[in-house]
Amino acid sequence: MRIVIAGAHGKIARLLTRNLTADGHEVIGLIRNPTHAEDLRTDGSTPVVLDLESSTAAELAAALSGVDVAVFAAGAGGGSGDARKKSVDLGASVLLADAAQAAGVPRFVQVSSTGVDLVRGGAEPAEVPEDMLAYLQAKLAAEEDLVRRDLTWTIVRPGTLTDDPATGLVSLQHTGPGIPEVRGTIPRADVAAVLAALIASGSGALETLYLVSGRTPVPSAVAALA
Repeated sequence: MRIVIAGAHGKIARLLTRNLTADGHEVIGLIRNPTHAEDLRTDGSTPVVLDLESSTAAELAAALSGVDVAVFAAGAGGGSGDARKKSVDLGASVLLADAAQAAGVPRFVQVSSTGVDLVRGGAEPAEVPEDMLAYLQAKLAAEEDLVRRDLTWTIVRPGTLTDDPATGLVSLQHTGPGIPEVRGTIPRADVAAVLAALIASGSGALETLYLVSGRTPVPSAVAALA
């Protein structure tokens, strides 16, 4: 398959790229900073320098020609202001989805976050730290935009991310009304492994999924979605 990853220099994205290219897939990595291009080549992907905060959907669609799956793994990152969280975590996701539809990309995988349900309906709960509020609001709005689109989408909400070594054991669960949000941590390497398995298998179509460390091997957890 031909896969494009937005935010390709991020930690999860680079791990995902290595997983995908090791399995023989072609990966195109979208980056804003041209100095990151060599890192992407080392990972096995083809870098494309394109700023998702200033590009048009038409410009981005040109980079998605012939792509089978678009992955949104970008984020403004810690320390960024509220405005940038809105322009990246929300705005860039909307732009990639617009471009994916224009280019005829059939599949869209979005990396979101646990905690987004806490801010649904404009809530500002006390348990959400002030510096996380805008981030979760942007992630929720990006989810709400995506699920209305004519795309085969999958949304993955990882728990608190760590840089621990992969365990290969996860809890991957459906979301929905009446289903309590799953809390926990998970190594980024395990998130990347789950994303790669979802992409390769096509599992999780039109599903929003909680993902934390657990007891189920990644292949079994993804296969169980079917």
